[in-house]
Amino acid sequence: MSEQTSETEKRGWFARLKSGLSRTSTRITGSITGIFTKRKLDRELLDELEEALIAADLGPATAARLIKVLAKDRFDKEIDEGEVREIFAAEIADILRPVAHPLTLKPLHPHVILVVGVNGSGKTTTIGKFAKQYQAQGKKVMLAAGDTFRAAAVEQLKIWGERSNVPVVARETGSDAAGLAYDALARARAEGIDVLLIDTAGRLQNKAGLMEELAKIIRVIKKIDPATPHDCLLVLDATTGQNAHSQVEIFKEMCQVTGLVVTKLDGSAKGGVLVALAEKFKLPVVSIGVGEGVDDLRPFEAEVFARSLMGL
Repeated sequence: MSEQTSETEKRGWFARLKSGLSRTSTRITGSITGIFTKRKLDRELLDELEEALIAADLGPATAARLIKVLAKDRFDKEIDEGEVREIFAAEIADILRPVAHPLTLKPLHPHVILVVGVNGSGKTTTIGKFAKQYQAQGKKVMLAAGDTFRAAAVEQLKIWGERSNVPVVARETGSDAAGLAYDALARARAEGIDVLLIDTAGRLQNKAGLMEELAKIIRVIKKIDPATPHDCLLVLDATTGQNAHSQVEIFKEMCQVTGLVVTKLDGSAKGGVLVALAEKFKLPVVSIGVGEGVDDLRPFEAEVFARSLMGL
């Protein structure tokens, strides 16, 4: 890819990200604009700004941190909203930089990625997009339809498999998910597959049953390769806002989550929750999604996200 093409593509992604985050940034910057036109930064103004940040799903800890940074140099001085947004964007980028880690595939055959998350979070679509992207990079990819309880999830994965010309290991509805994952890994090894993506159920209403099922999948694939899964990605839907916190807590209990994928940022005014998650859990954010297209799921970049969030 030429440097010019890469630059054009990058600019296109920035524009899509900014547009995708527009609901969240409008919510945050609208609050900031509404609070003041050029005036001195006093205690009352700081309190109002802090409330606006919490209301935008950035969470109390992050809001307090941003306010502290703002007050440190600018207290009792004239300030305008543009300066406030720049200061906040820089601090948010500092929070996000340590967690911005794109997924790195190991030279294994296969690199096994277990994908978890509640039903409706965008798990199956995310797997399909990863499959398409890896295949475009020349990797041999296989999918395992481990959400055996939902016929729709299996069908959806098969459609993605057909689109990308990628094999999908599936069984009839209600089959044993662990047995399916075991067979998929055995087959992936035999066929020299580079990446095996395993879908899983996400029925949180039966937490004990789900916990048992995930534990069994992991136990069973470890019989073939003790190092598997090499990654366990938790897919979160940005529109759930603060509920994302409890989902991270629950899935961390169930399996060793190695990274987060945050989807549907374009359909939400709650994109600020990603910053709160980074501050609280320090888990790598692997990718973010701002649309339906394959190219709308991209590796997470701290700086770009922080500036888009502040409408800059």
